[in-house]
Amino acid sequence: MRLIKKVGGWFDERLQLATPIRETMQHPVPRRTASWAYVFGSAALTVFALQLVTGILLALIYVPSAGEAWSSLQVLNHQVTLGWFIRALHGWGSNFMVAIVLIHMVQVFLFGAYKFPRELTWVVGILLLLLTLGMAFTGQVLRFDQDAYWGLGIGASISSRIPVLGPRIVNLLLGGPIIAGATLSRFFALHVFVIPGSLIAFVGLHLLLVLKLGINEWPMPGRIVRRATYIKEYHELTRKDGIPFVPGAVAKDLFFSGFILLCIVACALYFGPFGPSGQPDPTIIQTAPRPDYFFLWLYAVLSLLPPSMETPALLIGPVIALGVLLALPFFSGEGEKSWRRRPIAVLTILLVAVALGTFTRLAGNAPWSPVMDAWSGDPIPARYLKGRTALERQGALVFQAKQCHNCHALGGVGGQRGPELDRIAVELTQDQLIRQVIQGGGNMPAYGKNLSPAETTSLVAFLETLHPAGQAPAQDASRLGQLGGRP
Repeated sequence: MRLIKKVGGWFDERLQLATPIRETMQHPVPRRTASWAYVFGSAALTVFALQLVTGILLALIYVPSAGEAWSSLQVLNHQVTLGWFIRALHGWGSNFMVAIVLIHMVQVFLFGAYKFPRELTWVVGILLLLLTLGMAFTGQVLRFDQDAYWGLGIGASISSRIPVLGPRIVNLLLGGPIIAGATLSRFFALHVFVIPGSLIAFVGLHLLLVLKLGINEWPMPGRIVRRATYIKEYHELTRKDGIPFVPGAVAKDLFFSGFILLCIVACALYFGPFGPSGQPDPTIIQTAPRPDYFFLWLYAVLSLLPPSMETPALLIGPVIALGVLLALPFFSGEGEKSWRRRPIAVLTILLVAVALGTFTRLAGNAPWSPVMDAWSGDPIPARYLKGRTALERQGALVFQAKQCHNCHALGGVGGQRGPELDRIAVELTQDQLIRQVIQGGGNMPAYGKNLSPAETTSLVAFLETLHPAGQAPAQDASRLGQLGGRP
């Protein structure tokens, strides 16, 4: 004991940490905050620590390469001792962390903990929620199975709709115009370095704000927040009815955090890791890609909205919702905290919970437009094959075999996810058709690695025949100029 005390004293003389640690542990909190309603913040921090540890262990084996990612996960699942268990802990830890952070934000909202002087604490909490969702999404992409591939395609499609910045954001995320080798490197960097580093920084700031401003008192009806008097009243409360955080208020936090860790371990042992499912293949689109549960509601919205409403719902709705959340403490920073006297706040939470729960439930059955069996039930109409050359007929076979009919209609027959192709030869030149087929764009995946040069040539030859009778296909104006205006 003497040796330990001497060693501890030697370090403290140089680091000067004993005093701030002691002050942190003994800082006074209102007695009623030693409640089960206040345990979610510490539980989220505990799960985040678990994610850091398991993430580091997985990064030792995982290969962020389009050709090796899927195989490295198979090695972790089947060859590395307890590799499957570490993956399961990390996957289920992600799910629990998202749920706990959401519950914590709801508790903070209902208890009025965003009001003066904790406005910045609320703003940092919103940023932490967004970063947590970002961690979850990038982690799903790193599985790089069929669900991850199509989920990333949908995510890139959503990003591409942002005015002006959309193409730049897609290039930044994917490392180019298509999902390729550079894509996983970008998402690996985001998932392992950028987002965790930002989380650590914001968690540190969040804890500092909690220590400096104190834990929000229990919201008693009639206890009104006034900017002029609140801080004095809070210090008076902690002086008269306060207890040190350690040991007075920490017991329930430790118990609940331990319970959550046991739940994660139980889920990891019983259910195992998430995926990976089949290897990513953009030509296999008879798939029902399902994101993890925290994005299922968005999947249902995309599936059920008419195409004309998708872009406004995706670009305008989230911006408004985020703006309202960030501005909330600044236009509602005073007044009643108790949820018993804030019926609008309670009703808002109930409506949001019902809406998200309903959409999440619907996502289990909602179709991913278009119906993915269009190719077998809806052949290319015969009029598109009459009078065609052998090369063009071969292109029609490629069109059907590669299941382009699932997303594109001809003569009103086929999928509705992509544009109808009856006039495509008028809208795109031969070079543009080749580029679209090879590189993809928007909702369309890239087929460059799944088509041989001969298949690409024949497919584009067939697409060039898709124009109204009497109307010539589109041509490159620069080439017309070189030819003296002759087609």
